[in-house]
Amino acid sequence: MNSEVKKINLFLLYKLPSAFFCGVRVKEINESKCIVTVKHRWINQNPFNSLYFAVQAMAAELSTGALVMKYINESGKNISMLVANNKSNFTKKATGQITFTCNDGHLINEAIQKTIATREGQTFWMKSIGTNQKGEQVSEMDFEWSIKIK
Repeated sequence: MNSEVKKINLFLLYKLPSAFFCGVRVKEINESKCIVTVKHRWINQNPFNSLYFAVQAMAAELSTGALVMKYINESGKNISMLVANNKSNFTKKATGQITFTCNDGHLINEAIQKTIATREGQTFWMKSIGTNQKGEQVSEMDFEWSIKIK
């Protein structure tokens, strides 16, 4: 586990404790993708004995938001970020360990460069796919991120 992953997971403990205590963890992050996992347990289940939708949303959002934070940090600029919209689709009961993968890192740099150049806010959609241990898709979540220079 690289130091960037450790820093993000410590960030969860201090700034998003509900995600941390539900077991949401970043496993990998690089320029193009972020992988987040969460395991179905008693503390994060719904009455139907599967992973509660809000926990899935926390993990999926983190897989997109960690990439946005990474690019903002690397820009060296004071840029705010906010989820403006989200869409979710649940296709299978989420049990066991669920892995959320966002492969949309390439979308962020262009938006950051535009917001720096124009000083106007930018929005862009990022997708996170949740899969179970068998590789079956359990959910798909899209987040519209809004960024602007402070």
